[in-house]
Amino acid sequence: MKSTDWNTEDSYWRENYKSRPYASGNDYTYYEPGYRYGFESAHKYRGKNWDAVENDLRAGFDKFEYRGKSTWENIKMAARDAWDRVTGHHPVGTR
Repeated sequence: MKSTDWNTEDSYWRENYKSRPYASGNDYTYYEPGYRYGFESAHKYRGKNWDAVENDLRAGFDKFEYRGKSTWENIKMAARDAWDRVTGHHPVGTR
């Protein structure tokens, strides 16, 4: 697992979010809840596969303290990106 410090990850995503295929036309604050949720969830569900917990993640996002006005569908790809970065998982066709 990578960093356990959100501030380190936040800095990484602030610098790199624009290069992600889903990030078009929105600033960092739009995606930040997804990155943070994916980061925190990867630690919470350590050892689990994204596909196995995605329904739980979707349901839990509505209660996520930092979600702001975001919806799961709007930030799902950012959450997955942060999850993959923490877990070191790189889906086929990415990175």
